[in-house]
Amino acid sequence: MTAGPVPEAPWQRLDPRMLLVHPITELVKFLPVLIGLVVAGGASGTGPWALLGVGVPVGLGVVRYVTTTYRVTTARVELRRGLLQRHNLSTPLDRVRTVDLTASPIHRVLGLATLVIGTGSVVTDDDDRLLLDALPREQAAALRTHLLSVLHPVGEAGSDAPAVLAPEHVVARFSPQWLWYAPFSGAVLVAAGAVLGAGAPLLESVDLRVSEDDLAIFSPAVILGLGLAVLLVTVALFVVGYLVVNGGFVLARQGAAWHVRRGLLTHRETSIDVARLAGATISEPAALRLARGRRVNAIVTGLRGSQESSTVLLPPAPQATAIATTTAVLGSAEPVTGPLRSHGRKAATRRWTRALLGCSPVVVAVVVAVAAGAPPALLGLAVAAVAVALALAADRVRALGHGHLAGHVVARSGSVLRRREALADAHVIGWNLRATWFQRRAGLATLAATTAGGDGQVAVLDVPEPEAVALALAATPGLLDDFLEPR
Repeated sequence: MTAGPVPEAPWQRLDPRMLLVHPITELVKFLPVLIGLVVAGGASGTGPWALLGVGVPVGLGVVRYVTTTYRVTTARVELRRGLLQRHNLSTPLDRVRTVDLTASPIHRVLGLATLVIGTGSVVTDDDDRLLLDALPREQAAALRTHLLSVLHPVGEAGSDAPAVLAPEHVVARFSPQWLWYAPFSGAVLVAAGAVLGAGAPLLESVDLRVSEDDLAIFSPAVILGLGLAVLLVTVALFVVGYLVVNGGFVLARQGAAWHVRRGLLTHRETSIDVARLAGATISEPAALRLARGRRVNAIVTGLRGSQESSTVLLPPAPQATAIATTTAVLGSAEPVTGPLRSHGRKAATRRWTRALLGCSPVVVAVVVAVAAGAPPALLGLAVAAVAVALALAADRVRALGHGHLAGHVVARSGSVLRRREALADAHVIGWNLRATWFQRRAGLATLAATTAGGDGQVAVLDVPEPEAVALALAATPGLLDDFLEPR
């Protein structure tokens, strides 16, 4: 007897409770327009009739719900959305890299969650992403489990028994002590720059006139007090921001997937397939390093650095926690703490030379200014520039190193933003060996292990050419045989 054709999975709609969420989302987008309508209506005598504009975003929210359908077949995930501009999105199940569950406060109140399927696509527009906003919390979690189980089936083929999930093993959990590292993360500089950039045009439009009598009230004590107050408020804001984003953080291993849960208000869960996890990066920004903190990101096949939020394995946290977390993810402590090979005197000389050349414009400008009649005390600025450059060069020399440890290509470099990257040999898909004219003169080269995740490569900077070839041969035996000259 011949078996009949397998029926196609039916198309499904999102949860009807999203009719309460989509209109609110659209209202927020149209808020400036609605305020303008109300103000214009009040000035023209239209009155409450201007509020009819609220119907536009509400109608768009309803249309968004009605026109969105999805289905998960035995081989693909498909999504259709849009009325005037129809989008049909489809991806094979074996292209799934990560599965994210997010729930804003209104989603959590309604028992809903948004499911985002990461496929390694470079698109950033929500209209071109596999995003299901939103499903019942239980259904979203079950779909996530199904997508991951398709990649790593549990149980015997053909068995009708439900798959039994492996117990969850927690590797790292949020601690209030982590709040100490919030002001030292790189996000502080980014946020400060954003505030200054947004506030500059506003300050230009404000006409401030300050007289000498106004300045008289600002004694040194008052200025110091204001400075401390601004500092305390800034630190408090960063601590609160860290808590909102990373509160309740949990990193756990369950079966063939890593699960990351975090977020105090908007709750987010990210699942990373173990087979797609190519390695890990320990980031050590200078300020965070001084506070003895680190953060860890995963190198995930198919996901680029622009999708960093889906690769976070540990937010800024104590150094010991970062080492333990990375060790658990990589399965060995050697790539994390093992000694690295130095790149030698010539590589160090390049760092000293670059540092001195980088500060030379400042030194020359100061010397010329003093020669032209500027106060000799200005020479202190040149001395400070040289001291900072030499300190950075010394730090970069100490950081530079590489190794092949426990089946991983390990590279470390940088000063202001130091990184130690560990890439599994199995995920190395090729090698790039580049050498500038200056590097060739010194017998050095930059060796890049290319991969399909992270930044696309793990670069070993200014390594002696024989050591570069030896590292490539150790990590991928036979891959370079056709390119090497016979001895």
